[in-house]
Amino acid sequence: AFFKKAIDDMAAQSLRCVAIAYRSYELDKIPSKEEDLDQWTLPEHELVLVAIVGIKDPCRPGVKEAVRLCTEAGVKVRMVTGDNPQTAKAIALECGILVSTEDAVEPNVIEGKTFRQFSEKEREEVAKKITVMGRSSPNDKLLLVQALRKGGEVVAVTGDGTNDAPALHEADIGLSMGIQGTEVAKESSDIIILDDNFASVVKVVRWGRSVYANIQKFIQFQLTVNVAALVINVVAAVSSGEVPLNAVQLLWVNLIMDTLGALALATEPPTDSLMHRSPVGRRFGLIGFLTMFAA
Repeated sequence: AFFKKAIDDMAAQSLRCVAIAYRSYELDKIPSKEEDLDQWTLPEHELVLVAIVGIKDPCRPGVKEAVRLCTEAGVKVRMVTGDNPQTAKAIALECGILVSTEDAVEPNVIEGKTFRQFSEKEREEVAKKITVMGRSSPNDKLLLVQALRKGGEVVAVTGDGTNDAPALHEADIGLSMGIQGTEVAKESSDIIILDDNFASVVKVVRWGRSVYANIQKFIQFQLTVNVAALVINVVAAVSSGEVPLNAVQLLWVNLIMDTLGALALATEPPTDSLMHRSPVGRRFGLIGFLTMFAA
């Protein structure tokens, strides 16, 4: 009970616990050959505990701010880890993934074992509420991604290990780490984060929204120019029998105006206001009724 309390106290301080122990063993019972040593099982009984060490893995600079920006942009950040749930909860509070200890209750914080025991329908219902999943396996991450996608969510997954490959492949957007990531993880991902910094995810979201907004603006511009030219020619042809815009003039409109308009709109850099917009749903059309009406 004393050791468990000590481990729980360390976990509550976002420390990863490692127990150091030893035991006496007769030297002649240890294989001398290297090939035999590889197959030899290290005795794990009758050990004498020396110490329990807490290892601190501090939150990287910029992560808390990145989580805040994602939250403001309507992107929910979820943490799936193999760490003790208490450790995972403390790290999530430190990084801003969990706002307060009042949020650190089930199903916001859940164990991978509990999640995988749910039925498929139950997982789909619980998945949207999960913020932190501790003691999870790579398969638990895959199940979470599948449940979120079935619920209509657009899912992005970050990972660096070979075991993360199935979840990276299943997600709408897979982001692997360029420095620490394995080749298998990189091949399964859509985007490689070269600096291994979570803050780069915010840049991905910002530029993605910028490209989407620029495409919408260009289509709206095209509708404005072409529909206006069409209406003018049709009305003039019906009323007077002549068209005011001949083939050369229409070619001028499409070559000059469209080219310059495309360059101006497509190269517009992202702004901070993009991160305050609501995310675009999976089934939301690129051009809606309001956009066509505005054109």
